Amino acid sequence: MNSLYPMPSSEKAVPLQRTRGSGRLSVKHAAGQSRIDRLFQEGSARIRLPKVPKGAPLEAVIINTAGGLTGGDHMVWHFEAGEGARMSLTTQACEKTYKANGETEARVAVRLKLQSASSMAWLPQETILFDRARLQRAIDVDMAADARLLMVEPVVFGRLAMNEAVIKGLFRDRWRIRVGAHLLHAEETRLGPDIDADLNRMAIAAGGLAIATIVMIAPEAEIRLDAVRQIIGPSGGASYVSPRGAKTGKLLARLVAKDSYELRQRLGPLIRLLNPEGGLPKVWST
Repeated sequence: MNSLYPMPSSEKAVPLQRTRGSGRLSVKHAAGQSRIDRLFQEGSARIRLPKVPKGAPLEAVIINTAGGLTGGDHMVWHFEAGEGARMSLTTQACEKTYKANGETEARVAVRLKLQSASSMAWLPQETILFDRARLQRAIDVDMAADARLLMVEPVVFGRLAMNEAVIKGLFRDRWRIRVGAHLLHAEETRLGPDIDADLNRMAIAAGGLAIATIVMIAPEAEIRLDAVRQIIGPSGGASYVSPRGAKTGKLLARLVAKDSYELRQRLGPLIRLLNPEGGLPKVWST
């Protein structure tokens, strides 16, 4: 008997459905407020704008309606703060990256642009990688010399409370931050394919399963350095550098923790210290 719905031949690979999403948001300063200028979203990308008190930075919540990423998925985000505008960006939940099929990678591209006298806080919740996940991410920032930027990027390798272990996989992370015409920050991170072995190296995480990078570029960054070091304690480090003749500088901090709970115990106070206008996004505490 012939089936009305025959199974595909094993000789022909059936392409799996993949997530595609793109979201863009630009913010302008008008009538004393930071307001939407342009908003675009397609595929699984969504951007929601909760109400904030008058005079507060505009807050945008980034959503991937697919519920996570796996090999072959591709997400693109573009955000721009116009002259004098202030905005804060976060995610609705932790972005989960699941086991990839073969050598395919999930790809995420983020581009941030800050015009003169603007400020932006990039504060996503944790990116969680599961065993055999493969993630390639690129973050590019172009900002005016008098703009202010705060970036906090936490990454967690499995959930300790769920007894999840990440043994194999790949995590590649590329950052480029340009102030004016000059490159102020560049880094390339690669963990894998033996992620468990990498995380157990003393120079990387010494057995920790959660890491975070914090970058602040602002005129007041240097005076925050001592307070940042006190909050981080022995679980990481922080430094400051300023280009010759510049009126702004870069504060860079790294944190390592045994799990995401311990990491958040440090990140909460750090974000409140470095982001006094917007504080900790509400979705972080829900």
